[in-house]
Amino acid sequence: MWGAWLITPNKKLVLAIVDKTESMREGRHHMALTWILNNEKYSKTHKKSYDVSNDYYGFFPIKKSEYKIKGLERFSSAQLEQLSDDCDLAYYVDTYGVYSNDLADQNNDVNKGTGIIYGGMSQQDLDFLKKIKSKKKLIIAEYNTLQSPTPIEIRKQFETAFGLKCSGWTCRYFESLDPVENKDLPMWVVNNYKLRNAGKWPFTKPGLAFVSTMGEVVVLEDLVHLNNPVPFISIAKSEQNYFKVDDNVKFPFWFDIIIPDTAINKVVANFNISYTQKGREQLVQHNIPLNIPAIISHEGDDYGFHYFSGSFCSTNKLSSSSSHYKWISAFKSFLYNEDDTMESSSFFWTFYRPLMSTILGNYYKKIKTYRGK
Repeated sequence: MWGAWLITPNKKLVLAIVDKTESMREGRHHMALTWILNNEKYSKTHKKSYDVSNDYYGFFPIKKSEYKIKGLERFSSAQLEQLSDDCDLAYYVDTYGVYSNDLADQNNDVNKGTGIIYGGMSQQDLDFLKKIKSKKKLIIAEYNTLQSPTPIEIRKQFETAFGLKCSGWTCRYFESLDPVENKDLPMWVVNNYKLRNAGKWPFTKPGLAFVSTMGEVVVLEDLVHLNNPVPFISIAKSEQNYFKVDDNVKFPFWFDIIIPDTAINKVVANFNISYTQKGREQLVQHNIPLNIPAIISHEGDDYGFHYFSGSFCSTNKLSSSSSHYKWISAFKSFLYNEDDTMESSSFFWTFYRPLMSTILGNYYKKIKTYRGK
């Protein structure tokens, strides 16, 4: 398998990867993307493959509190123009950013969103994406591109340019809503709810937490508001066949709730959440959309655009070296435990990897024809 991978020719495909949330050297926020690029022999030059630790724009941790910031904010208009000429596509993995508590390993800190070091989409990011769009190239963006700390005026420009609207709500599944039992339940979620509900947090079962940009928290609990608390990604049969993905794949991670302009973008997949009548009433009461797109796409001769509402790219726990084996996906059933609700590898193997393989493969054929090579 390694030998077959080694003799497979490289395919030059130049990506501008932007990750502003990489607080660890392992590149965990864009590892899945880099893994796919290397496994399928896409390279940044005809010879050089992608390095997960270096080949992106954004936040670069060094050690402890030391870091470098190498984002597009340092680029002049002429440099952005040159970059948009040089790259084939742009992929915005995460713009949530890095905060002082991230570097101090205090990820469950009460004061979420304070002490920001770097993050949010900038005017330079937006200008760059508009240049990519004008050159009829491909743009992919993920969860939290539009949420805080991206400034409202930048978000609105992005919404207008790419045909979607941010509802202001994000959501995540928690296997236990008991803060004593579940250390992964952020205390800022609990405390924000208590502030608006007389200091009470009456939840202990599995469930969903919906969080607004204003700090409001709406909780839907299993057996009360939900028939099944785990969100699944549902996709039509025709799209399953096109992207070669499975249907009803669990996604127990953060996702944002966007409202697409269906005159511009097609809804490719939705989050399938089984609400009870009481759960539906809760969402309606707080003006939270019941229908939540997971993927929207625009594939035309003018430009290409895909928006993934979830943190899709943070779902590969494999090592970089494992990408150097051809046909490794034949053994995917041995690489994850489907019975574990919170494991992430099943999403990578059954959904994200085939999705990205299809998108990159089709786009590479398109630009190869355009290049005349």
